[in-house]
Amino acid sequence: MNAGRLIPIIALLLALAFGAPAQAQTDDATLTALVNALPLGNFKEREVAATALAATGDPRAVPVLQTLTDGELYVIEASGQVVFVETSGAGVLATDPVTASSLGEFAKGDVEKVKVNNGLRRALRTLIGQMTLLSENRGTRLAAALSVLRDASPDTLELLDSALAAEADPEIKTVMDVARAAIVLKTDASSAEKAAAAQRIAEWGGREAITILTGALAEAPADLKPAIEAAIDSLERTRAVWSVLQNVWYGISLGSVLLLAAIGLAITFGVMGVINMAHGEMVMLGAYTTFVVQEVIRTSAPHLFDVSLVIALPLAFLVDGAVGVAIERSIIRFLYGRPLDTLLATWGLSLILQQAYRSIFGAREVGVELPQWMLGSWQVTDAIQIPINGMFVMALTVLITIAVSYVLFLSRWGRQVRAVVQNRVMAGAVGINTEKVDRYTFGLGCGIAGIAGSAFTMIGSTGPTAGQLYIVDTFLVVVFGGAASLLGTIASAFTISQAQSTMEFFLSGSMAKVLTLLAIVAILMMRPQGLFALKVRK
Repeated sequence: MNAGRLIPIIALLLALAFGAPAQAQTDDATLTALVNALPLGNFKEREVAATALAATGDPRAVPVLQTLTDGELYVIEASGQVVFVETSGAGVLATDPVTASSLGEFAKGDVEKVKVNNGLRRALRTLIGQMTLLSENRGTRLAAALSVLRDASPDTLELLDSALAAEADPEIKTVMDVARAAIVLKTDASSAEKAAAAQRIAEWGGREAITILTGALAEAPADLKPAIEAAIDSLERTRAVWSVLQNVWYGISLGSVLLLAAIGLAITFGVMGVINMAHGEMVMLGAYTTFVVQEVIRTSAPHLFDVSLVIALPLAFLVDGAVGVAIERSIIRFLYGRPLDTLLATWGLSLILQQAYRSIFGAREVGVELPQWMLGSWQVTDAIQIPINGMFVMALTVLITIAVSYVLFLSRWGRQVRAVVQNRVMAGAVGINTEKVDRYTFGLGCGIAGIAGSAFTMIGSTGPTAGQLYIVDTFLVVVFGGAASLLGTIASAFTISQAQSTMEFFLSGSMAKVLTLLAIVAILMMRPQGLFALKVRK
């Protein structure tokens, strides 16, 4: 054996003889010698050198081993010194991995990457896991426990037992316990011990548990296979239940979106009898208002960016409400009692608005940037994740529904609206200004459409013709629920969404939509007034 190949073994002996305990600090000279031994010899000898470095327990060894695992560790050819490098123009900047001091700039040809193969990477990941299991930092220990779980190397069993005995955090202790069970399945333990380990992994649950047990099943002896198969079957049944619950959540989310889009239309169509084909474009007006507000805040008041969407919501309501009042005064008030004429007029208006959006904002879709607090999801279980932006839209839908219910059923103006709906002539005879009620009712419906558009920017993009995607579904919700019935609109939105979501679980999305539509048509043939009908005096 040549002298170069003796260095890793000598380094290992030095580390074992004089190495510090876990998480202790090794002197710079010793640590540098161990680091510089990493490029020497073949891959097996480099693994020995990495083991010697890990045996010191020095936390500075972790980034070195991680950089080597990533294939980004370099050595200066002239001196044999291992360095971290960073590209700088035509050359690289070298940094000492032990002292973190800069070593200056080198030509790219002066440094060479320390090569690793898959076997060495596996060994390095195990070593990193061993070093970080006893870290004082909770996040480091959790990441290490997960790393040990993924590799499940029998070599880590003794260290894992020590870490388990010292660990107080319940979450990390659970991961370590499951990692130990996964390792036991790879050892020569008795069948009873392995069966207990398989049961422990099954109790932990989740996709990763199924992966671990499926891998163990292929190499399990015949007497152990039934226990592992039973554990896998138990996990699959649990996942099936969670899948059903996840599907129910999708239905609730879809129902919230449909309801938010349909509330405004339920007011203009259900209460006023106006077939507003421009409702989708009013939704898009709220979306474009939100986009403009965020862009203005981004350039003029960036410190308000995190609340830009919250600021945009009331502005979208006001803009849409004002435009709705203008439409009612200029077009709709001449067409009351002529629903087909309102259909044609508002359809033409929708084309005008689409072209206006295209001319102002361009044909391409635009989107808003979600603030940091709205990103990510809430991990309910391993199988169920609830996006935070979806939860926000759902909460907004609940608030808007409560607000509309209060306005229509508990406020003085709401009583006037319901009086006009039930008997317009009598309402006028008792002093109710029916024209004013019509004007503000239409404005309210359009304003709620603006809030819906603002909310939709949080879950999708906005384009000139995107409003047409909402118009059919919203009309379907309102008609199926029953004209002029807020309760019917709510029931219809969630009935349609759950039916569609449930059928999508078994069929394709397009087939689910077709079957949902056919079912609604069949129900409306038997009950034309919808789910809930409002009694109107003639």
